[in-house]
Amino acid sequence: MATRDVVFPADRHALYERHRYSPAVRVDGFLFVSGQVGSREDGSPEPEFELQVRRAFENLNAVLAAAGCTFDDVVDVTVFMIDPASRFERAWAIVPEYWGAAPFPTATVVGVTWLAGFDFEIKVVAKLPEAAAS
Repeated sequence: MATRDVVFPADRHALYERHRYSPAVRVDGFLFVSGQVGSREDGSPEPEFELQVRRAFENLNAVLAAAGCTFDDVVDVTVFMIDPASRFERAWAIVPEYWGAAPFPTATVVGVTWLAGFDFEIKVVAKLPEAAAS
């Protein structure tokens, strides 16, 4: 197996070590970002849902920045959410603060029953800028 080209944000979060995963891996011009949750640096969740959503996006943006990307480079988004029937609109009211203008990436939202103590998780695939891809 080839060595993975792993990307870590400047402030590594406790969850990466605790759960043994990489925040992102570069492969063939793409960046595959693990699900980012609304965790504080110590791995604990933000207590309020809206703050968790914002923190998840901030954590995502830190990983993207470490790879030389921004959300504009994101081509695919998957969101996992506890109780989306009552929370989807609250989460999606925050999305424009981070997604910017159209055209938007593809997106899938999945309702789940468990996210290790969190209520919202976002994972993405981004196209690396040409300079970073080489």
